[in-house]
Amino acid sequence: MRIVVAGGDGFCGWPTALYLSKQGHDVTILDNLVRRKMDDELRSNSVTPIASLEERVVKWKELTGKEIKTFIGDLNHYDFLKEVFRQTQPDAFVHFAEQRSAPYSMMDREHAVFTQTNNVIGNLNVLYAIKELAPDCHLIKLGTMGEYGTPNIDIEEGYLEVEHNGRKDKLPFPKQPGSFYHLSKVHDSHNIMFACKIWGIRATDLNQGIVYGLHTDETDMDPVLVNRLDYDGVFGTALNRFLIQAATGHDLTVYGSGNQTRAFLNIKDTVRCIEIAADNPADRGEFRVFNQFTEYFSVKELAEKVQKVADENGLPATITHLKNPRIEAEEHYYHAVNTKLRDLGLEPHLLTDEVLKGILDSVITNRNRVIKENVIPSVTWK
Repeated sequence: MRIVVAGGDGFCGWPTALYLSKQGHDVTILDNLVRRKMDDELRSNSVTPIASLEERVVKWKELTGKEIKTFIGDLNHYDFLKEVFRQTQPDAFVHFAEQRSAPYSMMDREHAVFTQTNNVIGNLNVLYAIKELAPDCHLIKLGTMGEYGTPNIDIEEGYLEVEHNGRKDKLPFPKQPGSFYHLSKVHDSHNIMFACKIWGIRATDLNQGIVYGLHTDETDMDPVLVNRLDYDGVFGTALNRFLIQAATGHDLTVYGSGNQTRAFLNIKDTVRCIEIAADNPADRGEFRVFNQFTEYFSVKELAEKVQKVADENGLPATITHLKNPRIEAEEHYYHAVNTKLRDLGLEPHLLTDEVLKGILDSVITNRNRVIKENVIPSVTWK
């Protein structure tokens, strides 16, 4: 297939582009490189040193003989996006190209506005480009489990059977997003569902859990292909932050009680889920939702897992608690359904001590790159 990976220079997009290319697809990366500029803005970095996009695709071709084309530009520039569609005529458009950090969206008004403008308008432009230039293209859109929040009922895959006043209907699952970032994803979902209904677009919304891991078979082929590893209080996940803290002799800082529970999956499963969605496209006019995760853990459980692996590797770590900078329920029910991708062939990679040690080893190798003052949260929800 001809597949465009928007956001293909990013943490999820880069290994996805390599994986799809290795499977024999004709892959094009579209990216505005803004994530690298955000490192400069935040005076932060990836723990792993990452090569430029140009260096990355050149090395990939040297190693495999496979070319990945690149377009540098912004989804909010519609003329540019239309030209990408004209030149590539994609069978599938994998959409990772959104600002993905909840704390970044909560920094101030400017960052909230940027997040919603970048994400919602960019996604709307993609929908119009499909309608006008590639009506049979399958949109594979990265959503988030954070759209659902933490309801006191089981989280279904996108839809919920409801009975009210003696009548029944199948409705979109109620959304309780926890940040302006998560709200932007909810707006995306509504816009895609509407576009599928009125224009017959085919779309799969992948409500993804928090991604952990660093290495895939493809990024392991050469140091130039290595993926980024974020750790700061804005873009770093709790698991990454704990691993960096363990490697640098810092306490593992849990927000609040640590009983906040979220869904997770390995980066290797992210790339496989994209392949599954591409190989099994939605029907014309279908807005399909898959919950893309394999396990869920509380923040405290993650800290304990890291503490165990760190201790086994001669890095004794103490777990401490910080006042939670977020506004969120710290004691809550959490149970989500994730059967559709498994039914289509997903075989999960789970969060084992071996996986954690692999990430920890990479952190230890590059710990001189860690800017320690960036690890503690600086953004609050109030």
